[in-house]
Amino acid sequence: MFGEVVFDPFWLAKPFLHALDPEGAHELTLCALEANLVPWQPREDDPILATTLFGRPLTNPIGLAAGFDKDARVYERMGAQGFGFVEVGGVTPRAQTGNPRPRVFRLPEDGAVINRLGFPNAGAAAMEARLTRKGRPTIGFGINLASNADSADPADDFVHLARRFAPYADYLTLDVSCPNTANGQVFLDPARLADLLARLGAIDWGPQRPALVAKLSPDVADELVQRLIATLLAARIDGIIVANTTRERPAGLRSAHAREAGGLSGTPLATPSTALLARVRDLTAGAVLLIGVGGVAGGAEAYAKIRAGASVVQLYTGLIYEGTALVTRIKRELAALLRRDGFTSVAEAARAAAT
Repeated sequence: MFGEVVFDPFWLAKPFLHALDPEGAHELTLCALEANLVPWQPREDDPILATTLFGRPLTNPIGLAAGFDKDARVYERMGAQGFGFVEVGGVTPRAQTGNPRPRVFRLPEDGAVINRLGFPNAGAAAMEARLTRKGRPTIGFGINLASNADSADPADDFVHLARRFAPYADYLTLDVSCPNTANGQVFLDPARLADLLARLGAIDWGPQRPALVAKLSPDVADELVQRLIATLLAARIDGIIVANTTRERPAGLRSAHAREAGGLSGTPLATPSTALLARVRDLTAGAVLLIGVGGVAGGAEAYAKIRAGASVVQLYTGLIYEGTALVTRIKRELAALLRRDGFTSVAEAARAAAT
């Protein structure tokens, strides 16, 4: 049966994991996945969820957002956890340690997390070695690219990474909206973004050019959103991810860590990120594929993003509070919502949003 309920040991492990520092709990989770100790979720997806991502067939539109598997350690395991696609990274050309600890904070009362990690990762060479050894997964695959925090030429970082990782992925994400590093948002300047896109456009990709995707910030005014979208469309970008974490702090946050500096993710981001997604849909008018991310904690949030124009959606923060059984629940709920409203596919629902 599609989305059957299975025993979920996460609820036994959660008190122990949440007694640990968030980064320690995350490392333990990665180790368990590497050792294949995390039980698989149901593997057969409801046919109504089948879709495509840049030409790659997917059995469902639910993806793992960047940040969970920064160094491509467990991406090949995530299909067994129910995901239709996965995005690894962000990866920078050189290894970097990121910002000082503590730098990740759970907000359990709000279903949220604040992080100011600053792209800690082992660097491009280490990731490429893993990708070469493991190969492409059977699910859709993206790689999130980022500039080193101390780089004198952030655009050159992206060009280097794009050349290096083009053979390995269905799409490459230009993470030009991270709020936590010195170079994380320099390309929110449309002129600098246009220069970066021109340099990427000059690459001789060969026969296997990956799709190029830009990740937008939710913290920019509408006038700047319009200029950024115009710049992306002029460069014929293939896709846009909406949206990154936010520096804003919505009213009503209850958790003790609510005022920590960094990017907020999770439930409080659901409504503003979906509103921005609908705005981007209107500005792009179907010219590019849209990926919705931010606050997906159930089928309703995933469906809202699809109706706002997203072809696929991503999540991460919800896993911290519900484990990978969340993916199974989202798929079951999303299938029911599609049928309730008379749709026969995810793509049909996404197209209907734009009419």
